[in-house]
Amino acid sequence: MTTVTSPLAGRAIGLAAVPDPVFSGAMVGPGTAIDPVREPSEAVSPVDGVVVSLHPHAFVVVDDQGHGVLTHLGIDTVQLNGEGFELLVNKGDTVRRGQAVVRWSPADVEASGKSPICPIVALEATPEVLNDVVETGDVKTGDSLFSWK
Repeated sequence: MTTVTSPLAGRAIGLAAVPDPVFSGAMVGPGTAIDPVREPSEAVSPVDGVVVSLHPHAFVVVDDQGHGVLTHLGIDTVQLNGEGFELLVNKGDTVRRGQAVVRWSPADVEASGKSPICPIVALEATPEVLNDVVETGDVKTGDSLFSWK
């Protein structure tokens, strides 16, 4: 069982509320989403594992059970070409849960006309394998978002 914790502080809103059909339709996988607090912050790894994909606006960490977790910082933020995002690790690095991966400002993303909402997705999973998915309420960095069997 893998517990996936929140990479940032904010309010859980669930994937269905994400303003992007790829995420709201769970096309990349099930999970939840966080509407982040509007202050500069560091997005941290939601699991212990290896960074297998790393972009300024998104990263994937795969744990020792092969579970890949995507943290996507904002919607359509790829169009910002990395502006406002600072990578704190490298692809291939082993990271611990809670370790800072990307520094960013949700308020700056919002000011650029993009949604700062952050989908946290269990890649290549089905909804049946997730338990205790948090879709409402305030969350702090490190709070449990869902468990993956």
